[in-house]
Amino acid sequence: MENLGIDSFLKNQYNDKKVLVTGHTGFKGSWLSIWLKQLGADVVGVALEPKSESDNFCLANVSSIVKDIRLDIRDKSAIIKLINDEKPEIIFHMAAQPLVLESYESPLETFETNTLGTANILEAIRLTDAVKTAVFITTDKVYENKEWIWPYREDERMGGYDPYSASKGASELIISSYRNSFFNPKDYSKHGKSIASVRAGNVIGGGDWSENRIIPDCVKALENNESIDIRSPKSVRPWQHVLEPLGGYLLLGAKMMSQPIELAEAWNFGPEAENVTNVGDLVEIVIQTYGKGSWNDLSDAAAPHEAKLLALDINKAKYRLGWKPLLNIKETVEFTVDWYKNYDAEEVLKLCQRQIDDYIKVWKSRNEN
Repeated sequence: MENLGIDSFLKNQYNDKKVLVTGHTGFKGSWLSIWLKQLGADVVGVALEPKSESDNFCLANVSSIVKDIRLDIRDKSAIIKLINDEKPEIIFHMAAQPLVLESYESPLETFETNTLGTANILEAIRLTDAVKTAVFITTDKVYENKEWIWPYREDERMGGYDPYSASKGASELIISSYRNSFFNPKDYSKHGKSIASVRAGNVIGGGDWSENRIIPDCVKALENNESIDIRSPKSVRPWQHVLEPLGGYLLLGAKMMSQPIELAEAWNFGPEAENVTNVGDLVEIVIQTYGKGSWNDLSDAAAPHEAKLLALDINKAKYRLGWKPLLNIKETVEFTVDWYKNYDAEEVLKLCQRQIDDYIKVWKSRNEN
């Protein structure tokens, strides 16, 4: 990469490669699919139906640019058949039940999707020769969170208070077990597969309309000229724009192709310390950037438990991959608000592509000058 710009390097690695994205109808999955297509990849997406017609996947008409398949990752035989039929060289596994509060409502479904679903993808990889590189996306909530001020490193203990966090911590153990047992880097010459897991913090950006997420809640209220209701204004989170970790995943996957032994492990992708702020302060920046609005504190001591503090140590990705977060908290919100203020006036696929291009320009200017 030393002699190439980041965009050229990624295009060189992904162009004409068949890439399977699980969960492509979701928020992060839709953005990753669009970015991969811009890099020239042949993208196959497998997921359940999008949650609503206003999701980024639908508004950007992502189904028109990828091979769009509906399938439940809990169906082992269907997953194995799909991967055998499509023969992807690279997999980004993002399909999940991704919400803490929903995990309290549907704990068994959350555990089945996030653990059994992950194991099914790994088993399908084990049974095919086609897949060479796989990146499994989990979450920063995999760590046993002691709510201390120190950021968590990749080798710290897995845990999880709520069903979502526990299911993701368990999925990390499953990934590690498969890597040790079947895809051990020491035996790479025998199996030819490189498996990594990635953990990111609270991601925001255009096209997310999920329930019980702060940015969708803000936008819905602002669009209706209503005050924003906030249930945990003092909770501290490591906020980052969706393109920040996705850029890290793409860079890791690209480098795994040439360094499959060295990079087959777990990685954190989070923001700098200045982007670790509480929900109330984030909402204030959203209101300022949007140009209007107010908010209400609806804190409820009897509400289901959610961690108040969590931060990631990203030094490993910085020093070994050459990746770093680029957007400060104000720029993160500006990218996000720009999407929500333009999605009803601009062709959404082009809006997403424009934001990816703008982000790459920032990446090049701050990393390559």
